[in-house]
Amino acid sequence: MANGVILGGGAAAAGKAVRDLVCIVCPVGCRLRAALSGGETLVEGQGCPRGREYAMAELTAPMRTLPTTVRVRKGFLPRLPVRTAAPIPKEDLLRCMEAVRRIEVTAPVAMGEVLVENLCGTGVALVATRSMPALD
Repeated sequence: MANGVILGGGAAAAGKAVRDLVCIVCPVGCRLRAALSGGETLVEGQGCPRGREYAMAELTAPMRTLPTTVRVRKGFLPRLPVRTAAPIPKEDLLRCMEAVRRIEVTAPVAMGEVLVENLCGTGVALVATRSMPALD
């Protein structure tokens, strides 16, 4: 129950889009039901206040961290693991993956090194998540 409203068949029948979510903020994985109603987010099932915040963000502006790899020239491995330094809008993931797919770095690369300052205009950097020494 959230704000005295039970989200069940009644909420869905009243024209509210109810979403079932699993909270990923902590390892508990609370099962949430959330809906937007008149500018208010209704959430039930959260075990803590962070679950409500997570559900609100998922319904209004979902964000994701993008972990992937880029090609490496002269490295002892062919790919370098990277990730965005902060979450980016979920709607930008595919566009950012297309851009990352074209990136190739030259070893050596240090863990934490910024490879792209502003990935696809998101304002978020793409950083290396491991060091990559050069082949001798």
